[in-house]
Amino acid sequence: MLNDAKERVAAYLHRTGLAGRARVVPLTGDASDRRYFRVIASDRPSTVLAAYADAFELDRLPFVNVAALFRAIPLPVPDIRAHAGDLGLLELEDLGDVTLQAHLGTADAAEHAALYREAVGYLAALQDRGRALADPTYLPYGVAFDEEKLGWELGFFARHFLGSYRGVELSAAEKRALDSEFDGLAGALAAEPRVLCHRDYHSRNLMLHDGRLCIIDFQDARMGPATYDLASLLRDSYVDLSEATVQDLLAYFLALTGMPRDAHGFRALFDLTALQRNLKALGTFGYQAAIKRNPVYIQYIPRTLRYARDTLWRHPSFSRIRDVLARHVPELG
Repeated sequence: MLNDAKERVAAYLHRTGLAGRARVVPLTGDASDRRYFRVIASDRPSTVLAAYADAFELDRLPFVNVAALFRAIPLPVPDIRAHAGDLGLLELEDLGDVTLQAHLGTADAAEHAALYREAVGYLAALQDRGRALADPTYLPYGVAFDEEKLGWELGFFARHFLGSYRGVELSAAEKRALDSEFDGLAGALAAEPRVLCHRDYHSRNLMLHDGRLCIIDFQDARMGPATYDLASLLRDSYVDLSEATVQDLLAYFLALTGMPRDAHGFRALFDLTALQRNLKALGTFGYQAAIKRNPVYIQYIPRTLRYARDTLWRHPSFSRIRDVLARHVPELG
């Protein structure tokens, strides 16, 4: 672990000749161990320093590898301006502060719809060009949402949302039932044909910059079902989207991709993915609140529970999961 991030940033400013003429502003981070700082100087465009926990070699950094892949698609991602691997610092283009989540509060209905169509269009390109560009030199092609990964995330929900955050103690029979259902859910998703996925594609990882959306936080990209990023975007813990909007955007995605799948079957797969994704998010929020003592994500739990409840009640095949969870989580009943 390197020394304090602020000390490393100060050392970087001295190294690059910016000390004394640049102002550094800490930025709000995410749930990772990275920290972010905006560097502002009068004689150059502002940039953002991403401070990693450890030193790195640039060509071995997942962010750099995936950024190159996304640019080849092409998708809009921040430019890499400089780096100091020994200090664990990566200097990036500054995309500003306006996330899609923040902008939606000021957008009218037409702009709202246009932005979401733009975001869905990026996913169509990601999947289509992702097939053509498949190459083992790009890290995402070597890792996938397999049964083990998807099952681990569902187990994380049970441990940290039910257990750590809500203090739920499942009976042995309930645990067996839930484990069995979760195994089936993970197995069904893992068996789907795999496409290139961003992995965390939601309104806080889409920035509005120079009149278009730009994509961030893509370093964990991997292969997974075609509905994974759609579920992240349209069953987003940070934004309310109506059922009509979801249906419209799913139809738009199918029209863009020409996928040989009927709309009903695709919606069923979307719902299966959305349930796994929302339960995974609840596990993360519970972990942050109960284990990391970070209350920031508590505000997003009610919406995520509402999305999960709606999905659980949509399909009879989810009745066993719903029955077990609703006994302990009233919001799902």
